[in-house]
Order: sequence, then C-alpha cells, then structure tokens
Amino acid sequence: MSLIEIDGSFGEGGGQILRTSLSLSLLTGKAFRIDRIRAGREKPGLLRQHLTAVEAAARVGGAKVEGAEAGSKCLTFVPGPVRAGEYRFAVGTAGSATLVLQTVLPALMLASGESTLTLEGGTHNPAAPPFDFLERTFVPLLERMGPRVKLEFERYGFYPAGGGRFRAIISPVPKLAPLELGARGEVVSRRIVAMVANLPFHIALRELETAADLLNWGPETHVKRSTKDSISPGNTVMVEIGSGEVTEMFTGFGQRGVTAEQVASGAVDEAREYLASTAAAGEHLADQLLLPMALAGAGSFTAVKLNLHARTNMEVIRRFLDVEFGCRESGQHVEVTVRGIG
Repeated sequence: MSLIEIDGSFGEGGGQILRTSLSLSLLTGKAFRIDRIRAGREKPGLLRQHLTAVEAAARVGGAKVEGAEAGSKCLTFVPGPVRAGEYRFAVGTAGSATLVLQTVLPALMLASGESTLTLEGGTHNPAAPPFDFLERTFVPLLERMGPRVKLEFERYGFYPAGGGRFRAIISPVPKLAPLELGARGEVVSRRIVAMVANLPFHIALRELETAADLLNWGPETHVKRSTKDSISPGNTVMVEIGSGEVTEMFTGFGQRGVTAEQVASGAVDEAREYLASTAAAGEHLADQLLLPMALAGAGSFTAVKLNLHARTNMEVIRRFLDVEFGCRESGQHVEVTVRGIG
C-alpha cells in the first residue's frame, strides 16, 4: 500500500496540516502518514481536539488508524468509503468543535445521503473560527457551491471548560460548483455584536462603544447579548461587514488581564485592514476557501492577503489533488485562482 508522506513541521507547522490531510484522504481514498505533527507549536503532537478530528474522520470514513493517542507526533490514516449518517463527536475540553466539523464537512457535502452531526466542545475559541463565523460567513458561501448545511446552535463553549454544543445537518451534492468572488464592492450592512456569558454586562457595552468610536459607526449597528447558558465565563466582540459578495466577520475574544477596550480594538484592527482593501475575503476566510474550491476544480476569490497558514494549506492540498493555485497582486487585494489540472 502506497502512502502519501506528509511533513507536519513544514510551513506554519500547525494542526491545519493534519485536518486538511484527513479531509482529502476521505475524499480521495488516498492513505497518508504524517510525521512531526504540530512541530511548530508550543505543545507539539496531538491534543484533544486533534484526536477528536481524527476520530471523526475515522468513523465517517471507516478508516484504519495508527498513532491516534495524546501527544503522538506520527499518524497513519487509511480511509475506507465515506458513510453518510448520524454522528456525535465530543472534544471533552474547550478544544474547537468548529474545527472538528470543518474536518469532516467536505466529505459529507459530497456523500451519498444526508448526515446529521452533533458536536460538543469549544464554540468560541481564539485561533479557531467561532460558530457565528461558520453560520454567517463560511456556510453561506459553501451553499452557493451546491450543498445545504443547516446549523443549529445549542450552547456556548468557552475556555477552559468547553461544553458548548451545536448541530449540523448536511444535504450533499454529487459535485461542488465553482465559486467566483470578485472585488468586494459596496458595503451594504454593518453591525457590532458584543456577547458576555456569566460576566458583567458592562464589558459588552464598553466593547460596543470602543468599536463604534474607532470605526465611526453609529449606535444603530450595536447588538448586545448576555447568556448564562455556558459552563465557563466568556466574552466575544464581532465586527460584521456585509457586501454583495460576502458577509465577513472579525472577532475579538475576552481573556484574563485584557481590557474590554483592548479586545474590541483587536477586532477593529482586522476590520479596518479589510475595509482598506477591495477584497471579498479576509485572511482567515481566504485560508478556508482553498479546500472547497480545489474540490470544485475551479474558482477564484479576492483576499486581503495570503498568510503562511494559507500557503501551507495550498501545499497540502496539492499533495492529494491535481490542482494549481494562482496568486496575483491586483491593486488593493490579492486575486487567488484555482484550476484543476487532472
């Protein structure tokens, strides 16, 4: 049996190398071995959320797996046929449940029948897409490619306890349609959403005031939320910008020792960079569009920039699929094209 050999230390050296490999192994039927997993991280090897992603991929694809244990730096994954169905995956910590979904979602979008996934763990974590981003930004773009993905939110999950829960109901298609995202165009909607869980409400009010002042947006853009439906206290502020092409979202996460004003300023900095460009996609969305567009075999989008994370992702995708990525600087954005060469 031939294996695709993946070096988990190359490029940005993080967990996305593993997740993309799992996704594409399921879709192509190609087995792989990855060494030096997450070598670029402070705690290298498999953590709980990565193990859950491996478990999810193995169950969806009836795979044979070696090396799936905490701290492991080497994994072999031999997939079987993808099976649509009803699944439940629990990270067991505040590790990102949204990243677990993104690992198996591509295969289930192209499966033989509808699937329902219940996911538990972190729903709003730094360094991972929050649930709101999936719901408002990522999934609507996937649905333009053909499949239907209904997300149902149940409970927040913040660091350190996690315990969040949401559901995804996936209606697949035989093939993904290409997606074309040109220059952003006119901004048609704006809002700032501040949410606190088991924390004083004044935190959200300060974040809204700070973000609105920095962006020069009026109070009509403010959305305030408070919940006790969370095991851990938590806080997010999200700046949302809608255009004819896409609704983009930039998130700040509350942390101990970081003021509400600093949290809001971080989200605003990303939003300002986006608004200063003519791009449809911010840098994080750009990274996440690469895999579905490669599966479609064609498409293009404009992005604020391509970071090392995205360029590493391109290299992993090319190991499994016969595709070419083109990147061209064009005024105030980067234009990324995807073309199948098989």
